[in-house]
Amino acid sequence: MSRIVSLQQDADGVIIEWDDGKSTPLPAMWLRDHCQGAECRDPGNGQRLLNITQIPPDIRIARAELRDGRLLVDFEPDGHHSEFGAAWLLQNCRDLESQHDDRSERAKQLWRGDSFADGLPRCDYTSFRDDATHQREALRAVRDLGFVLLDAVPCEPGEVLRVIRHFGYVRETNYGPLFEVRAKVDANNLAYTNLGLGCHLDNPYRDPVPGLQLLHCLASSTDGGESVLQDGFMATHLLREENPGHFEILSRQWINFRFRDADTDLRARVPFIEVDDHGNVIKVRFNNRSIDTIHLPPAELARFYPAYRHWAEILERVELQIEFKLEAGQLILFDNTRVLHARRAYAAIGTRHLQGAYSDLDGLYSRLNRLEATT
Repeated sequence: MSRIVSLQQDADGVIIEWDDGKSTPLPAMWLRDHCQGAECRDPGNGQRLLNITQIPPDIRIARAELRDGRLLVDFEPDGHHSEFGAAWLLQNCRDLESQHDDRSERAKQLWRGDSFADGLPRCDYTSFRDDATHQREALRAVRDLGFVLLDAVPCEPGEVLRVIRHFGYVRETNYGPLFEVRAKVDANNLAYTNLGLGCHLDNPYRDPVPGLQLLHCLASSTDGGESVLQDGFMATHLLREENPGHFEILSRQWINFRFRDADTDLRARVPFIEVDDHGNVIKVRFNNRSIDTIHLPPAELARFYPAYRHWAEILERVELQIEFKLEAGQLILFDNTRVLHARRAYAAIGTRHLQGAYSDLDGLYSRLNRLEATT
């Protein structure tokens, strides 16, 4: 554990010197804004009571000192007094350049088709439901790898919704709380046929897109119908590596996605590849069935289509995919902002019946954060 060894001060702020030689400059405004006292933070929930407009724009340090490992600061012209504990300083301001990041490609384990020689990440459902340690490891797999398989899930209609309630909340859509994945006449979506489906992410026409998808197999007696998964973050890594210009185009150029049926007309304008303020990939989108008319100036179209084709070609590379057959009682839970899924065509003879549902990533991440803090 690092500790503070000395302090420098002037009217503009303080500089904390740590025992490993690192220095952290903290401006007066930053310190005043982050006051931990009861006048500025609710003692129960820690939320700010102070609005930035309540701080004098000419705030400065009148006096600062270290006392018993705590930083004590008096401000002027408002005369406010703040105290910062050593543990809080270490956790929150030793490195102001670091950012919390549990969503981008930097925080993930990227994978290819041959990355799971020891088996896919999986968990027995009873253990997932009843044991915090097993649930934590399963949710970590979703966070880090993008997916997990649950085994021995009861083949009861609606069980997929009960699975969600162990870690989050059901995201109801125009398809209802859950949707039936089986062949039917006059299907409003190709997912409800026995045709094969290429790698895609669901609902790119929705804003925001559901962050999680679950598919629970209730019956599987047909030939074919194998499930395919692919790491979209690995695909974007390869795209950027093979042609940085194509990556730049697809992360900059927004396009329209759309879904329509007799009751619904959903649209969203988004890029194929979404990046954060550091250029790290945080979301991918691809669903050739749901791309609306592409409206771009001719010069942009000439640049867009080679990049689009390159991206689609990478997503068809078999060596990047894993393939398996969901059997009755198995459920796949995956990150719908990262992991693309596909389905092989299946025979009309026999029964293939899945129930699907959506949830959001924030519920899963919240549950995992609490599990990691307490187990």
